[in-house]
Amino acid sequence: MAIENAIITVLWAARPRTVTSGIGVVILAAWCVLGLLAPLIAPHGYGDSVGDSAFSGTSSAAILGTDFLGRDVFSRLLYGARLTLGLAAVTTALAFGGGVLLGGLAGLVHGRVLDTILSRSVDVIMSFPSIMLAMIVLTGLGMSLPVLVGTVALIEGTRVFRLTRALTMEVSVLEFVESARLRGEGVLWIIRREILPNILQPLAADLGLRFSYSILLISALSFLGLGVQPPHADWGGMVRENISGILLGSLAPIAPAAAIASITIGVTLTLDALVGNRRFSN
Repeated sequence: MAIENAIITVLWAARPRTVTSGIGVVILAAWCVLGLLAPLIAPHGYGDSVGDSAFSGTSSAAILGTDFLGRDVFSRLLYGARLTLGLAAVTTALAFGGGVLLGGLAGLVHGRVLDTILSRSVDVIMSFPSIMLAMIVLTGLGMSLPVLVGTVALIEGTRVFRLTRALTMEVSVLEFVESARLRGEGVLWIIRREILPNILQPLAADLGLRFSYSILLISALSFLGLGVQPPHADWGGMVRENISGILLGSLAPIAPAAAIASITIGVTLTLDALVGNRRFSN
């Protein structure tokens, strides 16, 4: 029950306390709902053409105009939210699952062979710029969704590993952890019952950052043509496809770029409610 109580404490502390944090929660909730209900509320399919001309202005058939193939920008924006946020959620979950587990193990056995192997492996991965490493992996293994998710999860998981390892090393020297070791408790038990509940606040704050960074990295890869492939709609790919529409004043490239910015702002404002509150019970 230690982890469950800690999670409840974090969620209670992260509840909207200010106008700005409330705005952040509303932004995130709105995009999540729009993405989940995209098949029900989108006026057209993500690949349906609604006009004969590319980059047409707003109309009753396309409230945000059309893209370079005459498809409804609003419908593709909703489907793009579904795919972009879904991929970011999966990659963040994988990054945290692996990063927290391996980081906790490395922190508990600090200085031993396992810690050295894991830490040096993470150092090698982090020595590459994120975009460059992702481009190398996607070019070598193929531009598929599983490879994309695994690559982004690996990149973001190294950051989670470093944070978890550092936090675990601080907590592992405390008396209650030493007592658990003397009782003969296993490593996984100590991580789950003694370590994780006491480092949950900074991990929860980093969770929001990893989610935001995952969206930005996935969108950047799609913009470069290495992420989500056509005809599927995601925000980064929509910007790339319609970049020429900027010269025509079209909303096709501006709407998905604004959506990416709004998600980033929403995450930042929401994290203020968590990071700004220092009072957590153990």
